[in-house]
Amino acid sequence: MSLASRVVKQAVREWRHGCRSLHSKTIAPAQRRPVLAALVSGGVVLGVYAGYTSLSPVQLDTPASRKKKTKQSPNAPKYISYEEVQKHNTPESCWVIIDGQVYDATSVLRWHPAGPNVILKHSGQDATKAFVPAHPPNILSHLPPEAHLGPVDPETMPKERVELTPDEIRVAEARKALPPPSAALNLYDIEQFAEKVMTATAWAYYRSTADDENTYWENSDAYRRFWFRPRVLRKISHISTATTMVGLPTSLPIYISPSALARLGHPDGEMNMVRAAGEAGITQGISHHASCSTEEIMSVKSSQQDLMYQMYMPKDRNAAKDLIKKAERAGYKALILTVDTAVTGKRELDMRLKQSSMNVAVATGKATVDGLGIAHSIGFAKDPDVCWDDIPWIRSVTRLPLIIKGIQSVEDAELALDKYKVDAIVLSNHGGRQLDYAPAPLTVLHELHERRPDLLRKHEVYIDGGIRRGTDVLKALCLGARAVGLGRPFLYANGVWGEEGCRRVIQILREEIETGMRLLGVTSVDQLTPDLIRYVDRDPGPRRRS
Repeated sequence: MSLASRVVKQAVREWRHGCRSLHSKTIAPAQRRPVLAALVSGGVVLGVYAGYTSLSPVQLDTPASRKKKTKQSPNAPKYISYEEVQKHNTPESCWVIIDGQVYDATSVLRWHPAGPNVILKHSGQDATKAFVPAHPPNILSHLPPEAHLGPVDPETMPKERVELTPDEIRVAEARKALPPPSAALNLYDIEQFAEKVMTATAWAYYRSTADDENTYWENSDAYRRFWFRPRVLRKISHISTATTMVGLPTSLPIYISPSALARLGHPDGEMNMVRAAGEAGITQGISHHASCSTEEIMSVKSSQQDLMYQMYMPKDRNAAKDLIKKAERAGYKALILTVDTAVTGKRELDMRLKQSSMNVAVATGKATVDGLGIAHSIGFAKDPDVCWDDIPWIRSVTRLPLIIKGIQSVEDAELALDKYKVDAIVLSNHGGRQLDYAPAPLTVLHELHERRPDLLRKHEVYIDGGIRRGTDVLKALCLGARAVGLGRPFLYANGVWGEEGCRRVIQILREEIETGMRLLGVTSVDQLTPDLIRYVDRDPGPRRRS
């Protein structure tokens, strides 16, 4: 056995030991919808991961007997040779192979949400490795039957690559040394483990931020400018961390922020987070660009669990209405409209990795994309002209509570809550991924508290970005926030330990929140008031950690 084969087999054993195997039930796809709306709601687009050659837990953990097969068209040939597939690599005739099946994607090129190039770079080839980690398993069922040409002849397929890339070797070796989730004492520890064991593609997408990362770092540094004023000699043996979000009960004043592409880190993707959230009794936002299907997500949800659906406004309002109605039918309890991504920010870590992949593509003559990164690929279909006038329209098509995510000024908070009467807002700058030098959400919350405290008393205001400690949560609640959202910590934990990692994030935060409340002298979250905190106007300086 070659060294490469031994490394692969060891990596398989490590993944099976450290990650839960896929166990969601095979669910018949929902009634067919227009292909464009299906792909927009399903998550991301074919081929955005050019050069993705890292160890794929989706493939490693899925037994061959459990891989889903697309039903073959009655008129399809028994087998199609790989040589024949290779001939169809142009805009006029574009075929791709996915999980052993051949699909004609020519008609898709005209309307594809990310444009034709992301498909063309895989034309005439096996696109499985690029497609599987990023798409819900039922997405191909939304294609017209004639697009499925039939199975590829396995005897004609080129032999699989046995030489591992440096990134594959790095990941395999790092996973050998990976400790259990209990080794992570805080969320910073989880992030450090994630950087070591996640693929370069996943890490670059999750961690990437805008320009020089000033907003990314300020999101967390802002919390260091607020200091507590603890009260003592109070009975604190019994405390409650429970609250509500738009009427939905939650055991902690936190929620899992909607985040895209969780399957980049683990084969169960968002399902791991749903399971962990359901067990802990907290709510979760499911991203417009989730890599798990609605059917998968709902199949692992507990009976009493509440989920919120997050969407970006598509350019096609009919597609937007379809998304909202599908969310209602699926059982989502609230709608989150993200408004801070009219265009995609310049996320250089993601772009650099994409450009590195493009260098390989140039050498092989398959360079057909601009190297802007995953974020730009999945942001292609968003409407840059979404505006305040769309809020009444959304209200007219749904009765779900409406939450506006991406508020970054007091003026827009006033518009959303006073004029347009939305149910809640999220102060957010998209985790520092959009406009560099945008204010930290906690800074906006403090300004809102100073200028319009009545809004915080009458309405629900949430906050995300930079929260890494239970004390961060308590500071936000002292300033008037109802709850805080966390995205990256759950993506990191999912990529390291799967569901166990997501549960560990919640456990760490619960312990830190409870300890902090007791030491502040409060026994319920409604006792977290502005008199327990003060602003210190100084540069927090470099962060010191042991």
